Amino acid sequence: VSCPSTYVFANPAKPVARFAVLDGGCKRNILRLLEQAGAYVRVHPLSDRAEAFLDGVDAVVVSNGPGDPAALPAVVAQLRRALGTKPLLGICLGFQLLALACGASTYKLRFGHRGANQPVRDERTGRIEITSQNHGFGVDRASLEGIGAVVTHTHLNDGSVSGFVHPKHRV
Repeated sequence: VSCPSTYVFANPAKPVARFAVLDGGCKRNILRLLEQAGAYVRVHPLSDRAEAFLDGVDAVVVSNGPGDPAALPAVVAQLRRALGTKPLLGICLGFQLLALACGASTYKLRFGHRGANQPVRDERTGRIEITSQNHGFGVDRASLEGIGAVVTHTHLNDGSVSGFVHPKHRV
């Protein structure tokens, strides 16, 4: 479901930031929101090499999309090469791929997270956020903590990880 080739979605005269977006099935609204914030946005196929998506940007967003993140070892390998070079941000599938690149593991959720009104707690503030989710895989908490990552968000229905940071790798 990725785009067939690289394209520029937004190119403002004076961008506030420059983003590469790895398209794993990216929702157009993600690109529009970056554009509305004044960002330069270049979209890459999920299969691109690290050198291509890292070139000339301030940060990389690894998008949402369908499927099992463990079925994409070539993508994980490119993300692993990008670790520590620039900030890497992940949404859904992208979050799972970044966890794998850092050395954590993923698993099939017993019950997927589907639809709106999914409660997530921000572990740093205790605040509960209501999110929209559509995925069937999770990131193993113990494996994240074992590699030095910090869990920042927890799904309240099943206790699964909904967010993490890895300061050393800039994730």
